[in-house]
Amino acid sequence: MSAHIITAQDLPDERKLTVSFRLLLGLYAIIPLCLILQLADGWFWHGFLRENLPSKPSHFLLFQILFGTPHILASTIVLVSNTDYLRFYRRNLIAVTTAIAIIFGVGSLFIPYQVFYVLVAAWTVYHVLKQQHGVARGVCRLPAWAFYLLLWLSVGAGLFVYIGIFLKNSLDAQQTEWLKQIAGLLCTALVLSALYCQRHVTTVFGKWFLWSNILLVLSSFYLYLQQYYLLAILVPRLVHDATAYIFYVTHDYNKHHQHPQNFLYRYAARCNVHIFIVLPVCSLVLAFFLQAYGDNIVSVLTEFFFGVEIRKAITLGLLGYLALMHYYTEAITWKGDSPYRQFIAFSK
Repeated sequence: MSAHIITAQDLPDERKLTVSFRLLLGLYAIIPLCLILQLADGWFWHGFLRENLPSKPSHFLLFQILFGTPHILASTIVLVSNTDYLRFYRRNLIAVTTAIAIIFGVGSLFIPYQVFYVLVAAWTVYHVLKQQHGVARGVCRLPAWAFYLLLWLSVGAGLFVYIGIFLKNSLDAQQTEWLKQIAGLLCTALVLSALYCQRHVTTVFGKWFLWSNILLVLSSFYLYLQQYYLLAILVPRLVHDATAYIFYVTHDYNKHHQHPQNFLYRYAARCNVHIFIVLPVCSLVLAFFLQAYGDNIVSVLTEFFFGVEIRKAITLGLLGYLALMHYYTEAITWKGDSPYRQFIAFSK
């Protein structure tokens, strides 16, 4: 997502809701909150949180239900519930589905699992940080070279932190130390580059945004070093997911609040359900159902009808496919010439 500022006064009457940059910046308050929590745990609670928090989010069903999966499902709902979007992106969807099937279907026969994992991890980290840097670009007004320098340093450092957390049980002590050193060097380069690039940011508000994205990576790296793995993932995850929901809800309000244009909002209007909660509630309920019961239901059905038990068809198969699709579609659906963007504007 990239952004340029359009005030509410510049919008037609039917599109009065804008994405507030101040609200987006406020989401970064999760950084000091997590750091205070970590420090309080060391000073007062004698490491109780570090010893008892899940070592990674996949161990914590509630985390999966609240973060990651819901915003992916929300993105999917926005796309598939609007037939005009489906028609517009039909060729893109067919092409990326074919590519995913070939790469992860045929490729899985001879490409090692670890290679697949690192590729998906890199795409995940890139997707998360590209969104945040893209949004901040509308405020910071960095030249292209500076924007991509900070983005790729952030992605590089974030990737090594991600691998260090999620593959830590398969790494030996030497490999773990290498990951920490490489991530530390990239974080150092990121800070030095940000100090140099900030001269191109002409407003105090823009500098707040720039350094918030830098601190997003630095705080995650610090929490990783302190072995607060859940908090290290929570910081970028919450900022990213909440930012995405603000875009989705703003888009849906501006598109549907006067004249609902799909079945979801027509039904919500008949039931007097406020338009702001339709997409978040639908995606959260669907995420809970699929994560908690999806695999078991599919396993029972396939064993009953075909005599074969298929495991993780939903959490690994369906949700994995939707996640990869989400990474691709989010890169094209929010561009300036996209039909999505006619329902999105920004304000301070």
